[in-house]
Amino acid sequence: MDLSLSSFALSSIPPPLKSCNLTSLSNFPNYSFKSRDFSLTPLISRQNRRIRAQYSCNSGGGGGGGGDDDGFVVDEVPHLTNFLPDLPSYPNPLQQNLAYAIVKKNFVSPEDVVAQKIVVQKGSPRGVHFRRAGPREKVYFKSEEVRACIVTCGGLCPGINTVIREIVCGLNYMYGVHDILGIEGGYRGFYSKNTIQLTPKVVNDIHKRGGTFLRTSRGGHDTNKIVDNIQDRGINQVYIIGGDGTQKGAALIYKEVEKRGLQVAVAGIPKTIDNDIAVIDKSFGFDTAVEEAQRAINAAHVEVESVENGVGIVKLMGRYSGFIAMFATLASRDVDCCLIPESPFYLEGQGGLFEFIEQRLKENGHVVIVLAEGAGQEYIAQSMHAVSEKDASGNRLLLDVGLWLSQKIKDHFTKVQKMAINMKYIDPTYMIRAIPSNASDNIYCTLLAHSAVHGAMAGFTGFTIGPVSSRHAYIPIDRVTETTKTIKLTDRMWARLLSSTNQPSFLKGSPVMQERVDKETIEMIA
Repeated sequence: MDLSLSSFALSSIPPPLKSCNLTSLSNFPNYSFKSRDFSLTPLISRQNRRIRAQYSCNSGGGGGGGGDDDGFVVDEVPHLTNFLPDLPSYPNPLQQNLAYAIVKKNFVSPEDVVAQKIVVQKGSPRGVHFRRAGPREKVYFKSEEVRACIVTCGGLCPGINTVIREIVCGLNYMYGVHDILGIEGGYRGFYSKNTIQLTPKVVNDIHKRGGTFLRTSRGGHDTNKIVDNIQDRGINQVYIIGGDGTQKGAALIYKEVEKRGLQVAVAGIPKTIDNDIAVIDKSFGFDTAVEEAQRAINAAHVEVESVENGVGIVKLMGRYSGFIAMFATLASRDVDCCLIPESPFYLEGQGGLFEFIEQRLKENGHVVIVLAEGAGQEYIAQSMHAVSEKDASGNRLLLDVGLWLSQKIKDHFTKVQKMAINMKYIDPTYMIRAIPSNASDNIYCTLLAHSAVHGAMAGFTGFTIGPVSSRHAYIPIDRVTETTKTIKLTDRMWARLLSSTNQPSFLKGSPVMQERVDKETIEMIA
């Protein structure tokens, strides 16, 4: 492992803290502070990127409790100067921007970081931090020399057009960049499609539409062909909007660019309606999806309470994680049971789903079940003897758990229980993901787009962006693709849902779930 510090990494480390003399707080009575001297010893790991700042306290007397190492870690993002050390910098054009003239602090300090975990205990390590997103005092591109491109890949999601619009407007209005290309049709558009010129006028009202203005596709990633095209077209900033597979592709593009020594900044904007991207608080389009899911749940509730023994099933998105189903259930309060991929369930026997449905029908005369599309896949595969297949993006093709569960419930109550039920099945999947983003997501998409622009102009590359502990940060791409964020069954949010619906936990009859909960509990304690 290379333990050397690049010139950029050294410049990004905060200077040694000489003292903690808080004389500026002298107006506050009855407080006394002891001055303490600190020395900073930087350590490096993870391919010259993760910096561990070790503070040692030399003061006499007690009162610290921190020891020699407070566990402060900065997860650095790559910078163009890492492989182009002689790259010149320039004053940021925002200094002359009238819109920012009244801002007291235009630029983010190189010492500003965002903590991944904000709830800590006395004496515990401070943990991992990321570079705070925002404009820097120096940029590494001349505005007139920038040729940027934007590409969208993977499935649809509310807010994609807003991100496209705000990247274009941010580059143009804030930095005076006029040469911006749109890559049509996903990754394969780099080498098989024509580009379109993007201007603020062209993208002016696209945020009012769903889908993606640039069109999209799955697969088609050929790193060498893509980078060849980037090089041939003279592109030096690449903005890639997409989910997990797309961001993995963005990481490969960055590595090839670095290998060739090109001055090309690669910025990823994470996109997934499932909200399953690791590290970041929330993905764009999620709020819109939860809001729209309420319409389907409300429709199901109206239908089933208008008939005798009404059973309503609403299938929502959630391939590997059930965040949309969980949040929609909590927001609705009309849902009796929520089934997600993280929590295996069983149908028959004591504490099973059939018993719960029968109980609710006797109590209320109707029942509403919200179902994430990835839930119960193992049961369907067993009953249908299905072979696992994948799409062009490498995602597992899911069997329709909604239709399967609807039929199972029908068969059980009509043939076994001899009870007539009225089944109402609603699948709003494509309706939800195809709508424009709501006001909350529009603002969020604007912040994401502008943060990406600021980062690329500042010379960062191989990074993605998103809110971490409610503060936008630059994150190495491989951090968000290492794992998929899922619902922890031992967290309070899932407990809130169980409390709201009063559904069974299915813990007793599911050894798989018991093992999963035990594992999560051990991880929390460790």
